[in-house]
Amino acid sequence: MNIPIISGLAELSDAYDGFILDVWGVVHQGGDAYGEAVDCLHQLRAAGKRVIFLSNAPRRAAKVGDSLEEKGIARALHDGVLSSGEAARFSFEAGGEPVLGKLGKRYFLLATPSDDDLLYGLDYAPSATVAEADFLLAIGLSDARPDLAAHEALLQDAASRGLTMVCVNPDREVIRLGTRELCAGALAARYEQMGGAAAYVGKPHPLVYRLSLDMLGIAQKARVLAVGDGMETDISGAKIAGIDSLLVTGGLLAEQLGVSRLDSPEPAALAEICRQAKQRPRAAIPALRW
Repeated sequence: MNIPIISGLAELSDAYDGFILDVWGVVHQGGDAYGEAVDCLHQLRAAGKRVIFLSNAPRRAAKVGDSLEEKGIARALHDGVLSSGEAARFSFEAGGEPVLGKLGKRYFLLATPSDDDLLYGLDYAPSATVAEADFLLAIGLSDARPDLAAHEALLQDAASRGLTMVCVNPDREVIRLGTRELCAGALAARYEQMGGAAAYVGKPHPLVYRLSLDMLGIAQKARVLAVGDGMETDISGAKIAGIDSLLVTGGLLAEQLGVSRLDSPEPAALAEICRQAKQRPRAAIPALRW
């Protein structure tokens, strides 16, 4: 498998009118936005391209947009933000169907207490115990339960009761300022291992791509490129959605490829990772740069 490795997005930009960009690992890693990514956004706008951000952040899109601006991504540099949290809100507003299924109205929160604003204003209420809940709402890990082991008993209880886990961040891990952290996707994977049922909102699942394409307003999928560093989320999701993808190798995969953030990987090592994942992005790029 031969995956072309490009040095800058300018090599592909003429082929596309719209770009769906991942956030973590592509434009920042928890700190300020990468300078080369900001420059790339300026170049895309100067070329008249449409750009949106698609994030598996389990919070409202407005919060993600505010965070991007604080990190140095001006709102003028993109056409909008869609988060998995916003897509989940959309599904809950529709009563859960068809993405989430029939859930009931009481949820047990897997997150820090301040992360439960996803359902504010809707007809859902938090439950103090799993026994009183109709479903689990998985936003992420917390200080109270900082690892998978701390969730074991709770997840076993929920699985025995047949509760569905709504996972609002399918990512299994993220790199924050160089340190890997588990995300809600790791909880959902463990829950399914126990026999529990999980409903996912976010990449690579179809709803967020349907909403993203609507937001972009570009009719021809062949003119849309998704850019991300997650093989199981960004690249797989783009394939499912029927759009091309560009793999950023200096994010989640950098350690596995043995490269620093801005270095090009060895073609054979990249090809092997893609082969194992059964994914074939159109090309790879070390970092989002022009």
